[in-house]
Amino acid sequence: MRYWVNDELVDAEHAAVSVLDHGFTVADGVFETLAVWHGQPFALTRHLRRLGASAAGLGLPLPSDEVVREAVHAVCESNARELGASARLRITCTSGVAPLGSERGAHGGTLVVAASATAAWPDTATVAVVPWPRNERSPLAGLKTTSYADNVVALASAKSLGASEALMANTRGELCEGTGTNVFVVMGGTLMTPPLSSGCLGGITRELVIEWCARELPVEQADLPLEVLHHAEEVFLTSSTRNVQPVSRVVGEGYNRTLGDPGPLTVRAVALFEALAAGRIDP
Repeated sequence: MRYWVNDELVDAEHAAVSVLDHGFTVADGVFETLAVWHGQPFALTRHLRRLGASAAGLGLPLPSDEVVREAVHAVCESNARELGASARLRITCTSGVAPLGSERGAHGGTLVVAASATAAWPDTATVAVVPWPRNERSPLAGLKTTSYADNVVALASAKSLGASEALMANTRGELCEGTGTNVFVVMGGTLMTPPLSSGCLGGITRELVIEWCARELPVEQADLPLEVLHHAEEVFLTSSTRNVQPVSRVVGEGYNRTLGDPGPLTVRAVALFEALAAGRIDP
């Protein structure tokens, strides 16, 4: 495998950044994860737009879109055989080498683009409700930063319960998001998902599902109590690697619910996303 580090492709064994890089010492960075299908990055323009928004939220300078695109395509082309039909690609940008501490340095940022082949997710998911809330008032709310330790802890807890994803409320007790997913529920025949004001990340797949499903299904962004998971007619997750994945079971403290087979609106959302995404590599 070959990865892009700063301004060139390097073999995996030589791909390295400084131990003083602020992304390593204090998680001062932003990133994007996107799907690669048959060597082509999906929805790259939308991902670069969100990367820029996250960087702006941190006050972090970024390389130009042209530089990042060059790096993405170079990694995809260089590793086409190893990546196969389905892969995950990650773009990471940090503030670069800095003194030990919170103050940024003046050495310029770091850009890393890496990719790996992925296996398909199961047809349905078990999710676990975890007790740690998202802080919708945090300066990092809605930004995709490399500060991910909260997600690591939450996902490990979910895995211990036999789930593949954790779901969290925000500090107001409203349904928010997963560690790497957005969540939709069906209530009264309407697709509903938490608004960005809940503190959730504005997922690219979430964005596309809202746009595409609204053409023929009722879709609403609304504040929802966490307890909606007890009685929602249908539940599904969205992410760049899961696409639209139905939820078949909800577990966790106070939760032990089996939803069964995917419901009709979830089935339609899956079909719409797959059909429209198949013909648009950069929607």
